[in-house]
Amino acid sequence: MPKNLGYENVKTLPAYLEKDYSDLGDYLKFHFDEVGYGVHTFRASALDYELLVARDPENARAIFQTNSQDFEISPYRKDIWSPLLGDGIFTAQGDAWKHSRQLLRPHFSRDQISDLDLEEEHVQSLLNLPHLKAHTDGWTNSLDLAPLFLNLTMDVATEFLYGRSVNSQALSNTADGVENQKHFAYDLEAGKSWLYTKGLFGKWNRLIRSAGFTRHCNEVHRFVDELVKCRLNAPPSPKFDSESSKPNRFFLLDELANYTQNPLELRNETLQLLNAGRDTTGALLGWVFYHLARHNRVFTKLRSTILQDFGNDRTGEISFQKLKSCEYLNHVIQEVLRVAAVVPVNERFATSATMLPRGGGPDGSQPIFVPKGMRILMANYAMQQREDLWGPDVKEFKPERWEEKNSGFEFLPFGAGRRKCIGQQFALTETAYVVVRFLQRFDGLESVDSEEVFFQYIFSNRSGRGVKVRLHEASVNNSV
Repeated sequence: MPKNLGYENVKTLPAYLEKDYSDLGDYLKFHFDEVGYGVHTFRASALDYELLVARDPENARAIFQTNSQDFEISPYRKDIWSPLLGDGIFTAQGDAWKHSRQLLRPHFSRDQISDLDLEEEHVQSLLNLPHLKAHTDGWTNSLDLAPLFLNLTMDVATEFLYGRSVNSQALSNTADGVENQKHFAYDLEAGKSWLYTKGLFGKWNRLIRSAGFTRHCNEVHRFVDELVKCRLNAPPSPKFDSESSKPNRFFLLDELANYTQNPLELRNETLQLLNAGRDTTGALLGWVFYHLARHNRVFTKLRSTILQDFGNDRTGEISFQKLKSCEYLNHVIQEVLRVAAVVPVNERFATSATMLPRGGGPDGSQPIFVPKGMRILMANYAMQQREDLWGPDVKEFKPERWEEKNSGFEFLPFGAGRRKCIGQQFALTETAYVVVRFLQRFDGLESVDSEEVFFQYIFSNRSGRGVKVRLHEASVNNSV
């Protein structure tokens, strides 16, 4: 198995991250390409420890499924994340993780995520922003959709979790509390930037200190603690509205408070879900429109499919089942997840000495020994760029490949096995819903950014240059 020497790795990593973008997934692909075309597992040393980097589906299967008892999340993740996000489902191990999973998983059932009124309310707020107002020729000004989508997913996630949106899409500070809510979004984003920096140093992360980071953490905690306090001091919410007899809107904090009254646990679990849900979906939406703006054939075909399946009523009902059954829409989203890899890397540690099925021998096809304590990076992005797995058109953005593709462990956008993301369906549903509403309204989408694709990784893989486009609004009666 090839080995990338430690001094080389330490030398190239800072230089790579000093570029205009920093994405670990692209960085690992860069190293695979350097080591050799047929190399899919290699060892690398960084600082004083060694790690194993793999883009092999069979090794992924072993790590996440067949030998999953031998692997766990990084023991440093808790050290790195907990100052900002606390200890919850994404940092816990063993019995603590099982408790978090059992507490949260039932609330991501189809019944909860198929109520799309929440999506509709916030998507319409987005579509009504002046940024998206068309001129007399039908075209909007050039704009960056990336921050708008992150604001949208922040608003949806906070209302789903806390029963109250932070209104990050609001245009003024006149509403009660909006100023504090905007500071919350800023502090959360700034805090996560520090977590990414700390994560690069692994077990040496505690050497990275910042008074600014501590301040951001305190502000985030203060805001969420106030929401938790309000819920714990309030009487239990009725399940149905007394006047209309309709079910009251679900929000997670309200449900969790029926199972635990521990304010720290409520803060930690909801904050970790907020981090995952807001970032992943916001980044995914950005990449969808990034690629649609550069592939007019796909945009035209997708819009035609959407109008056929959902009609051109811009406020008409959209059902969860219809979103699930719209094949081309789902193929577009899958292809975006393949070429952009919103989660480009997955990390595990060997909790005991074990074996992986591939990576050893002269051609890498034999098993390899993995000592206890070895850090393993599953390079999802690099795996999803392998020509031998995806065909000679691997570099093309081609949703049609999913018409016959039955993906296995070569495609893990939401992880796999027992720690697979519980919010997967929530993210996919929200993404599909936004795409439908946008394409019902706009019949043209053009990129105004001629630069090459550019990755930026902060918990999720985003477009480092944003999503700079302009859109053409369809006439009200336009149905084609």
